[in-house]
Amino acid sequence: MNNYIFIHNLNPVAIEILNLRIYWYSLAYIFGFLFSLYYSKYLTKKKIIDLNTTIMDEFITWAVVGVIIGGRIGYVLFYNFEFYIINKLEIIKIWQGGMSFHGGLIGLILSMIFFSKRKKIDGFELANLVTLCCPIGIFLGRIANFINGELVGRPTDQSWGVIFSTNDILRHPSQLYEAIF
Repeated sequence: MNNYIFIHNLNPVAIEILNLRIYWYSLAYIFGFLFSLYYSKYLTKKKIIDLNTTIMDEFITWAVVGVIIGGRIGYVLFYNFEFYIINKLEIIKIWQGGMSFHGGLIGLILSMIFFSKRKKIDGFELANLVTLCCPIGIFLGRIANFINGELVGRPTDQSWGVIFSTNDILRHPSQLYEAIF
């Protein structure tokens, strides 16, 4: 085994000004949406996707709301329902963590369905556009998962393994694998 073992001690807070903390995870969401917005405009401008170039200006709000509400509801339902059924006010405290990819995906799909019906546009073409943009946000989200030291991988004896917490064992940096692939 390699003598150069990475012991994870990354700070999940990217910026702290006075008492305001901005987390890497929130920056992943913000930049994921911004990069996706610009990439989607590029795709529509180049006629790779057959939608009006301004459609994403209108849809981005729907996407953000769908992902955030869906991600939070998904976390509450799939991962910690017993806690939240007792502590209902904690559900709205998204700044304390707890988002689900599965719920965010469901929220985004529902947003696409409602938006395409309301705007009378081809829902499949909108889905194609969103699908082309999603890897950007997923990549940034998995990098943030690594920085947060969450969703750790299986034990390994490989030299690129990471020790994520005190008294832990060497683990695969699965978040980075997922970000790359």
